[in-house]
Amino acid sequence: MRKQLVTLITGTRKGIGKYLVKHYLQQGQQVVGCSRAPVDWHLPGYTHFCADVADEEAVRRIITFIRTTYGQLDHLINNAGIASMNHFLLTPLDTAQNVFQTNLMGSFLFCREAAKLMAPQQFGRIVNFTTVATPLNLEGEAMYAASKAAILSMTAIAARELAPLGITVNAIGPTPIETDLIRSVPKDRMDRLLSRQAIKRFGTFEDVANVIDFFLRKESAFVTGQNIYLGGV
Repeated sequence: MRKQLVTLITGTRKGIGKYLVKHYLQQGQQVVGCSRAPVDWHLPGYTHFCADVADEEAVRRIITFIRTTYGQLDHLINNAGIASMNHFLLTPLDTAQNVFQTNLMGSFLFCREAAKLMAPQQFGRIVNFTTVATPLNLEGEAMYAASKAAILSMTAIAARELAPLGITVNAIGPTPIETDLIRSVPKDRMDRLLSRQAIKRFGTFEDVANVIDFFLRKESAFVTGQNIYLGGV
């Protein structure tokens, strides 16, 4: 019999990440999470680390904690991400670098280190985050969309390389969700974006969790290398 499931989620201080922590705790899982800043909440069964996801040593410390504390890691959800709206000609180099470091390199480091812990148990579920900004070619989001396009490619290749180890790698691309990430976006811009979806509304945390739940199921062992965009994009 398998032990209690252990789930690692990045970017858990607020928004989608915080919701997912509560969601998987309610399912009886042990949950470990991280964010750059401390959380102002506490939940039984949850362990938090203050860490930059692009810091290789910090990522290794988190994985080492999971290995020594639980002896296993079943799920990784790479939720942490940042965005910056800039016209292409006005995008500073440090902004572009920060977006790629957090979104792509952070996802890469956690995928790599988590898979090392999952491999001996011949079981693992990894879920990365892409974005509808990529297929919609959203103006002002060049670096954000490009970083997520890179995650899409990494997901597909990692899925092939990790399949022999019993590890699936999939991705979800949410539509806009009313979080701090988009509250500063002008309403008319958001309305134009939502109008390009088949289902013309904001996404919800529940919408995201529903797809992730599917990817994490043990019955989803034959589903890998896939990306699901929400909202009919």
